[in-house]
Amino acid sequence: MSDLPVTRNRVSADRESTIREAVRQADGIPFGTFPSRLARPEHANAFLDFLSDPAIHEPIYNLPKPLTAASVEAFIERKLEARAMGDGLLLLRFDEAGDVVGYSEFDLWPEWGAGDLGGALRRDQQGKREGVNGARQTFNWMFDTLHLELIVATGALDNVRTSRMLNGLGFARKGETTNTRPDGSSRQSRVWERTRDAWFERQAQAD
Repeated sequence: MSDLPVTRNRVSADRESTIREAVRQADGIPFGTFPSRLARPEHANAFLDFLSDPAIHEPIYNLPKPLTAASVEAFIERKLEARAMGDGLLLLRFDEAGDVVGYSEFDLWPEWGAGDLGGALRRDQQGKREGVNGARQTFNWMFDTLHLELIVATGALDNVRTSRMLNGLGFARKGETTNTRPDGSSRQSRVWERTRDAWFERQAQAD
């Protein structure tokens, strides 16, 4: 996604360093229900079980294919390497039984003060505003904890649920981008962005 973010305002070297260090230290989001925690290689089987649902994995362009325990473990390890560089992160949410109920993936451009959020919820967690509420809390966390100035989100052209959610949260449409999958195939996606100032101004108005 080299064409992202669309909006590019370079931050200071100090701010870039602050963002990278915040990513390196991040280990979860304190959701009220099923708080997330850092994905590690030993979570590969549980994550694979979650991703095996076609309704989960088919709309997501950057997951490994084929989905196997080895490929999912390698995916987790790559995100841990990105975390060490301060430009990527993978968090998982577990229920009381130890099953994965959702995940959040972050790709960051610290030099632009920007980050992209992707992820999914298990089907039994959808349709209860869990997705919207979880996204809102995650966006707050990205601005407050990761010290970002801009959040980017993408969604497939036919992903009505994501489009409705982002529009409802005040994200601005920024055109389209071509996402390339690990197997070389590509997918056209819509792009949305929201700045820190616009996000918190809207929240202040809502209060």
